[in-house]
Amino acid sequence: MWIGWIEFDILLGDVHSLKAKRSVVRPLVADLRRTFTVAAAETGSLDLHRRAGVGVSVVAADSRHVVDVLDAVENFVAGRPEIDLLSAHRGLSRSDDE
Repeated sequence: MWIGWIEFDILLGDVHSLKAKRSVVRPLVADLRRTFTVAAAETGSLDLHRRAGVGVSVVAADSRHVVDVLDAVENFVAGRPEIDLLSAHRGLSRSDDE
């Protein structure tokens, strides 16, 4: 089994409250879950209203499939006009890695 993850550091556009932030981040997380059938959540910068951390993970039998899904997820997030993707960090491991 292969486990892959990617974490995004995102700068939000014209957002001036945590409520407005949630109105941008929640649909993004929902779209990631629905479109790619992955686990996704807001994972960082919870108290900042113009920044967000979003994490995504995927599990598959083949490492190539995991990498392909993470590539597609990154392109999807980078293409969102309402946010600026500042950075993306990835990891890939096998279930029997120690």
